[in-house]
Formats: sequence, C-alpha cells, structure tokens
Amino acid sequence: MVVGGGMSGLTAAVEAAEIGAEVYIVEKRPFLGGRVAQVNQYFPKLCPPNCGLEINFQRIKKNPKINFITNSEVEGISGEEGNFNVTVKTHPRYVNDNCTACGKCVEACPTERENDFNFGMDKTSAIYLPHEFSMPMRYVIDGDVCKGTSCNKCVEACPYNAIDLNMEAKNTVFNVGSIVWAAGWNPYDAENISYYGFGQYADVVNNVMMERLAAPNGPTKGKIVRPSDGKEIENIAFIQCAGSRDENHLHCCSSVCCLASLKHATYVREQYPDAKITIYFIDIRARGKFEDFYNKVESEIGLNFIKGKPGEVKLDNENGKLIVHSEDQLTQTVTDEKYDMVVLATGMAPVTRKSKVPANINYDEDGFVASDSGMPGIYAAGCVKHPMDVASCVRDATSAAMKAFQSAVRGQDNG
Repeated sequence: MVVGGGMSGLTAAVEAAEIGAEVYIVEKRPFLGGRVAQVNQYFPKLCPPNCGLEINFQRIKKNPKINFITNSEVEGISGEEGNFNVTVKTHPRYVNDNCTACGKCVEACPTERENDFNFGMDKTSAIYLPHEFSMPMRYVIDGDVCKGTSCNKCVEACPYNAIDLNMEAKNTVFNVGSIVWAAGWNPYDAENISYYGFGQYADVVNNVMMERLAAPNGPTKGKIVRPSDGKEIENIAFIQCAGSRDENHLHCCSSVCCLASLKHATYVREQYPDAKITIYFIDIRARGKFEDFYNKVESEIGLNFIKGKPGEVKLDNENGKLIVHSEDQLTQTVTDEKYDMVVLATGMAPVTRKSKVPANINYDEDGFVASDSGMPGIYAAGCVKHPMDVASCVRDATSAAMKAFQSAVRGQDNG
C-alpha cells in the first residue's frame, strides 16, 4: 500500500507495480498529483509539471496492478511486516463513475465554497472539478457546504445519473505486505508568524499562494496582482525562512524555499519588466547544480538582496502599502521599505507533524519520520522524511518502493 498520491506516492506505486507488486494508492484529496499539481513551473528549467504528471497517470491507467482510492485516509494499521491489516476510511464523493465532467451540475449549483486548490483565493461551486487536469476527471461535492437533498438541483441537472447525495462513508480493510508512507507536506502555517501580517493583510501571501497566482489555471488566470485590490505590482518583497530555521517554529531548513523565491522573481519580472524585486534572506541556499540557476536569475533579471531577517511587516494606512522593517546586516542599517506585496517563503511542514502514522513510528523534532522508522515493513518516502525538491522525491520514492517490495517478499517467505 502507498499512502499519498503526490509525486512520491505515484512514483513508489508505479515502480513497485512495474516489478510485479499489486499496489493500492490511498489519497486523502479527491485527486492524484498532490502539491505538484498546484505548481506553475519547476525550477531550474522553469517548465510546467503537468507533462510529468500525465506520464505517471498514463502508467497508472495502463497497469492493472495499480488501484487507487481518493477521498480516503488510513485510520488503523495492525499486524507486522508481510501481513499488515490496514483500515481505510473513504469519504463520500457524492459523484459516481458515470460522471463525464460535462459541467451541467456546476451551472445548476447555487452554493459556493472557498477553492482550497487555490488556497482560498477564489471560489467554486459546492460541486466542482478539483482542477483542469484532475485524475480522476470526475466532479466532487463538498459535503460541508452542500445543501444536500433539500436542494437537489445538481441531481436534476445531471443527464448521466452521476450524482448520489445519499452516499455514505465506508471502511475497508486491506491486507498488504508492506506500506510506503508518502503523505507529503503542508506549507507551514504563516499565521503562527503573526509579526509578518499573514491573515491580517491581504497583500501578504505565502509562497504556495504566489505559485497559484502565477499559474494560468490559478485564481487570476496567471496575472500576478495585489489580492486586496487587483492592482499591478510595482515593487514586491520576498521574505526567506518565514518560520524555518527557527527554534520557535520549524527547526530545519526547508531546502527549496530560496530556489522557489528565485523562480517567483522570474514570474514577476516576466510580467513587470520595471518592477523592483527585493529578497530578504539569512543565506541563499542554492547548492550544487542549483547554483547555476541562482547565478542566472541574479544576473538576468536584477534583484535587490538584503541580508537580514525582517522583524515586522506593517500596513501604511495612508496608501495601502506594506512596510517591511528589517536590519541590513551588510550595511548595518535599519530599513523600512514599502511594497505592494510581500511573499513569505514558508517552509515544508510534513503532514506527519499533525497527522501521525497510526503505528508505532519514530519522528524528529519537526514531525518528520525518522530515518529509522522503528517499524519494519513501513517506509517513509519524500517530504515526510525531510524537505526535498521533486527530483529528490522521485529518487527517494523509488528507493522506498524497492525496500517495500523486498519487505513484502521477505514477510511472505517468513510466513
């Protein structure tokens, strides 16, 4: 079993299945692809991720050994290596396999919800397609906001009898030989860093929101504008290590934040050739092959670097600008600079920081699964182990798949 349908989970599933294992993918969200599906471009090549996802989706569709279950989560694990019983709870989607994604239900639906795919920056109907490249390509109903059978308009509008508002949650027990836990990561909650104004000022966003603002299928169709009033950007600040490398928040370096901000700077420069772009940093960490990307961005688009971690972000009530209060360590001066937008480079918090594996697993101080999980037959993969870029996740997931395959075979032999 592979828990998590992001890039790590998809890779582990495909690699294990292609050497002969039967695989079940369990994904909490209503679609496969994870965080990668929300990314506009990969660094350093600045190419879209959908092509890579589509290749994996095709491999899954063509391989009868791979089964996937969305809207589901693992509630319990019992047993041992080679013989685990895993209880999976599947939440109702309220839409069955008859769905053709025609969209007639959306036209009829009178209720809206915040679009979590775009981090609440726009809205969808209560019945919605998670995104344009969704796998499965099937609508889902948000049961928290849907009016149910008292409304029934989507049911009446659907020509394929694809909507069942009486669907209920169900539990299924799977017997598997080994488990790859690839549940992924969440952006660190920037509201915990109250002095930066996230959640208080609309024009303070985090780095994953910035990714969606730049995406053609994002809330602004790819136009980077101020969320508060839709105005274009003249100057923008990126604050690195927002909640990372901090004994009060995430202790670790999240590895990708510096590179993500450099990538975001290219997004801004492409749309606003004359904009002022400032990056506040402790250290710019672009190691190995990524140093070339750093040098390229710095030389080609023109960036203003300020070495220092800002102490506060405030709002100038007279003009709506954001004031970043910081010390420039190189000049040893205190600065108060005004910006149209501030982007917080929030780090990777593993899903296991809050949602633990329902087994006796070891974790580090930030909630990442420890290198020695303490449970034979259960292997962490990707960003639940430590922060990684996508290419590193693919390598790590391949390794986890091989370990899980050997573990399942070893368990059968011992049985």
